[in-house]
Amino acid sequence: MSIDLSKMSKLGFGLMRLPQLNGEIDHEQVCRMVDAYMAAGLNYFDTAYVYHGGKSEVEVRSAIVERYPRDSFYLATKLPAWSIKKPEDRDRILAEQMERAGVDYFDFYLLHSLENGHHVSVYEDMDCFNWCLKKKEEGKIRHFGFSFHGTAELLVEVLDRHPEVEFVQIQLNYLDWSNPVVDAGRIYSILRQRNIPMIIMEPVKGGRLAEVTPEIEAKFRAANPEASVASWALRFAASLPGVMTVLSGMSNEEQMADNLKTFSPFRPLSEEEMALVKEVAAEMMNTPLIGCTACRYCTDGCPMHINIPEIFKAMNTMRLFPKENRPHSFYANMTAGGGKAGDCIGCGQCEGVCPQHLEIIQLLAQASELLDQQN
Repeated sequence: MSIDLSKMSKLGFGLMRLPQLNGEIDHEQVCRMVDAYMAAGLNYFDTAYVYHGGKSEVEVRSAIVERYPRDSFYLATKLPAWSIKKPEDRDRILAEQMERAGVDYFDFYLLHSLENGHHVSVYEDMDCFNWCLKKKEEGKIRHFGFSFHGTAELLVEVLDRHPEVEFVQIQLNYLDWSNPVVDAGRIYSILRQRNIPMIIMEPVKGGRLAEVTPEIEAKFRAANPEASVASWALRFAASLPGVMTVLSGMSNEEQMADNLKTFSPFRPLSEEEMALVKEVAAEMMNTPLIGCTACRYCTDGCPMHINIPEIFKAMNTMRLFPKENRPHSFYANMTAGGGKAGDCIGCGQCEGVCPQHLEIIQLLAQASELLDQQN
């Protein structure tokens, strides 16, 4: 069954960074965000087995499935390689996901985070591609594909072995387009050449493209005073041919409102606007920043409970705004109860799960030198 791109929401609601209240998902705010999103005629929701420690799929049930007809929205979730130890785990996890979400099928089902190394081996050794085909035949999956964090060479290898894949979810934004680590432009071209629909993740690069230098913000404001900085990143991704939907991990109603303004209706970037985005990307690439997207995969298993993404956020802010004291006070408040950068014991758990392949241990050592001695 082919995917009709014309019927897909250009903006997808990513459920990885849901709003929090007292350490739990803020259900009432999520419901309001879902209502605003659906009222705008949009209907693609993306979650995963591991998001919010498994609570994201549960929130899907209470905020979406129990409040809207099943045929009024698309729901995507993912099978995690790191939770599969034997073939039976595949069915166990899928059954658990269906129970959590309260559904008897998923519209889109992904093998989570294909990348060079262990994950690909697990999916191949456990015959997950054929398993997905079987689940599709059983009606438990409507479409299947994978999310991807590997090299362009690996993408070609996987697609050559598995032409049955219907779509691929990739990290793409105007800053990573020519980033040699992410290689988004090349990966996009490979998928376009094969006419494989794409779902875009990290279009705002974990929020980094929503918080730019005052000089860059002034350029965007001069071109369109009414548009937010984040809207330029979202429009860049959504303007590309072959893009099925662009995911935004919205964390509050303000972000939802801004994104709905951008996509209601959606207007592709003009040639002049695209030229401005490329100019901004070139300027930003000259400022070396830590490529953390705040996915938080690194934090769940950290034995020292270090909030790695927030520490990297402080470091990036220091690089962009070296004269400001905000990163130091932010760090001091965040680590008042422990979990300082210098508490890292170098176990490597974080580096083993980082989709961006960051040298986290080394970066935390740098953060400790910059921040621990002054706080």
